[in-house]
Amino acid sequence: MAGLDDGSLYEDAAFREGFSVLADMGLCFDAYQYHTQSKSLTALAKAFPSVNIVNDHLGTPLGVGLYAGKREAVFEEWARDLAELASCPNVSIKLGGLAMPWNGFGFDDDPQPPSSDEVVEKQARYYEHAIEVFGADRCMFESNFPVDKCALSYTVLWNAFKKMAAKYTEPEQDAMFRATAARFYQIEPLK
Repeated sequence: MAGLDDGSLYEDAAFREGFSVLADMGLCFDAYQYHTQSKSLTALAKAFPSVNIVNDHLGTPLGVGLYAGKREAVFEEWARDLAELASCPNVSIKLGGLAMPWNGFGFDDDPQPPSSDEVVEKQARYYEHAIEVFGADRCMFESNFPVDKCALSYTVLWNAFKKMAAKYTEPEQDAMFRATAARFYQIEPLK
């Protein structure tokens, strides 16, 4: 299948043929790709407006390899493309996943794991931008465990999320920590 190696999977005719049945089946799509592929996801979302899509891991802004040492340029490109993706009402976003080594924050190489304050200091602007362009009602905090375990603990991660969310209203926090995910994944409350 085309696209597996070059990042153009979302444009592949066979992929799109299969993707087209998701809405009829009442299914959603979790999209995981790097920030360099956001435009392709936006095109997919626009072509299939009746399919609900969630962009995992904040769209994975890269910080290693060709992108090492280019944090500001990557942030600008990521932020611009994420705002365009957010213009698609059928797309939501998962807030998390930035502790993965390929994001380049270096937590996985540090001799001491980061505190929640250090995570907030280095990453808050990514979360704030995503929440600003998507709105709390299309954002959901996520853990990326066990993958994130290479860089920080589960407790540190969720404490960082709580600190970043503290500036939002109670209904916005409820959306980001619970309601958006429940609605997106059609999870019924326990009775």
